[in-house]
Amino acid sequence: MNFSGMASASSETTTSNNSKSLKQIIRLATTTSTENSGLLNFILPEFNSSTGYQVHVIAVGTGKALRMGKDGDVDVLLVHALQSEKDFVKNSYGQKRYSVMYNDFVIVGPASDPASIHSASSIQAAFLNIQKTESVFISRGDDSGTHKKEKNIWASTDVMPKGRWYREIGQGMGKAIQMANELGAYTIADRGTWLSYKDKTDLKVLYEGADSLFNPYGIIAVNPKRYKDVNFKGAAALIGWMTSKQGQQLIGEYKIDGQVLFTPSAE
Repeated sequence: MNFSGMASASSETTTSNNSKSLKQIIRLATTTSTENSGLLNFILPEFNSSTGYQVHVIAVGTGKALRMGKDGDVDVLLVHALQSEKDFVKNSYGQKRYSVMYNDFVIVGPASDPASIHSASSIQAAFLNIQKTESVFISRGDDSGTHKKEKNIWASTDVMPKGRWYREIGQGMGKAIQMANELGAYTIADRGTWLSYKDKTDLKVLYEGADSLFNPYGIIAVNPKRYKDVNFKGAAALIGWMTSKQGQQLIGEYKIDGQVLFTPSAE
């Protein structure tokens, strides 16, 4: 009996099945804030149930997520650094940016507030108080959206933070909050991750509410004209779902201790 034809047919079937399986996988590069907050674990099972797509989440800082998109290593990005996102699309790495949701940044620190930032007149004054008192400040130092926001605030004060009090850790948001708690230090955090970690720390929100701390999130499909192997169909399905009535409703329903972590903002 000749088994060669059967083997060949079996191999082709396996290859076909593998190809089909790969098309059902969407590689999503996103921020540690969306991952640490628990949002994706809350909404993505519903997306999978509705569409059959499996989302492989790669949680990194926004800067690294954008680099992965530029290299064609992922299919879609969910990030929060508006100008960098616009540049990504302008340079044809992504097709279009869609608004998904927003929250804001907060400055957290020890309840004793040694830099007296709680009564600061502005976010710049709060940062300058930290610098002048040389109170320990934990910077993510990872080119994330949060790190970019922090650097923008320092730039607006005309002060270059340096010295033993200023510690760049090259880690995600959760780790930065944990380290700030251990050292009785200040840090800047997105509200979503803060709400998911606050009960594990002794830190308090000491400054919030400034317009400049607004934190929008966008979703962008990697450009298939630049990278032929990206799963653009899957990326488009995820974008369509997250900006749909169902996706937006789920984002708005996600709460911790009764507080909404992200406000849906699809247009």
